[in-house]
Amino acid sequence: MKKNNILPQNENDTIEFKTSFNEDVIVSLVAFCNQRGGSVYVGITDTAEVKGVELNTESVQNWINEIKNKTTPQIIADTEVLNFDGKTVVKFYIPEYPIKPVSVRGRFYKRVNNSNHLMSIDEIANEHLKTINSSWDYYLDPNHSLQAISITKVEKFIAAIEKHTQSNIRLTAIEFLSKMEMIRDEKLTFGGYLLFATDYCLASDVQIGRFKSQITIIDSLSLNTDLISEVDEMIAFIKKHLMIEYIITGEPQRTERFDYPLDAIREIVINMVVHRDYRESSGSIIKIFDDRIEFYNPGKLFGGLTIADLLSGNYTSKSRNKLIARAFKEMGLIERYGSGIARIRNICAEYGVIEPTFKEIAQGFQVVLFKEKIEKSEIVYVNDTINDTINDTINDTLNDPVNDPVNDPVNDPVNDRQKAIIQLIYNDNYINKELIADKLKISVETIKRDIRKLKKLNIIIRIGSDKTGYWKIISE
Repeated sequence: MKKNNILPQNENDTIEFKTSFNEDVIVSLVAFCNQRGGSVYVGITDTAEVKGVELNTESVQNWINEIKNKTTPQIIADTEVLNFDGKTVVKFYIPEYPIKPVSVRGRFYKRVNNSNHLMSIDEIANEHLKTINSSWDYYLDPNHSLQAISITKVEKFIAAIEKHTQSNIRLTAIEFLSKMEMIRDEKLTFGGYLLFATDYCLASDVQIGRFKSQITIIDSLSLNTDLISEVDEMIAFIKKHLMIEYIITGEPQRTERFDYPLDAIREIVINMVVHRDYRESSGSIIKIFDDRIEFYNPGKLFGGLTIADLLSGNYTSKSRNKLIARAFKEMGLIERYGSGIARIRNICAEYGVIEPTFKEIAQGFQVVLFKEKIEKSEIVYVNDTINDTINDTINDTLNDPVNDPVNDPVNDPVNDRQKAIIQLIYNDNYINKELIADKLKISVETIKRDIRKLKKLNIIIRIGSDKTGYWKIISE
């Protein structure tokens, strides 16, 4: 027990008393989530008389799980076991929730004075409208004041924006942060703290290691600093462990380059910092092996996206951290929202290394970058405009005596629809038949017939399975 525990004397808009744990406790926590946060004391009557509660070793954890399982979005309350006059009281605290409204069993509540009220349809809609254009990093950080950030780092941030935009910002550091909504009501936001933290920052934890095997580490780095500094430090450590390879071009002087595409590494690192879920307790992890680099980030894909969506490019970007993403875009470190995966794949193809992999594992997202090289004929660029090479390939194939369209009725000349299919495959070699059909507004069965024909013409082939494989356009 802490000696300075003070029991509130009355219930109010942020305090609720309950004699025992039941669903009314969850209702109060939901109401606090939908207003400005609050605490529920279990073991106290509504007249502030301490009755206490009996606990076993699993009571509190079971209550936390029940709160989580009965709320949408799921909420996890902070708990503290207190002792007043020899009697046990459990305090549940929940802050205002960034994305509202929160419900319990499909019902929405708000806190008015010292009681909970069921929200009307209009109130539910209004709360939703107020939050859909926001994200958690815009909310005020209750644990850090303005003294927790470095003004020098803010000034460097402003200078980077001035350089990128060729402009002159005539505002003080604090005024500019207010304009960017990194400071609101003279208080620091979560995003503002992460971007400019002065000292050790627990939430930004990054672990990087150079591995000779799965269990042998020969060098490592731990980072717990501001997000902007972390980008440079992560890239510097990785770069230190890259090898230089020499390209013979026929010129008197050989060409030197890293064995991995540095631009792809930079793109991956920036995406890690911008899209990470900083509310997760785990940190970002980078493992450098002899043949690959593994990048792991807490937080699965945001906004209902799937890996297939990312690879197809057919999605609308949604940012988990809007304020952080905006900061990096202002500095010119993000060119366009939602295009990072396509750029990484394009860079790897252009560099001549095999396709990186993208997958969700545990509660996070992993990218693996490989050193292995590919033959030029195997390179397929993502989201580029179709060029004359494809048409030349079609013409060469159709003019081949083996594929004579006159003598073989199966091999009729390629029509405009089939050329459009080749265009889509050229733009994204992971596209599936269903998505092609959707883009061309025709039936899947028609697409299947066209693809069978293109395969027989030896214009396209399928590498791997229907579920995980990709298309390849045959070219000279």
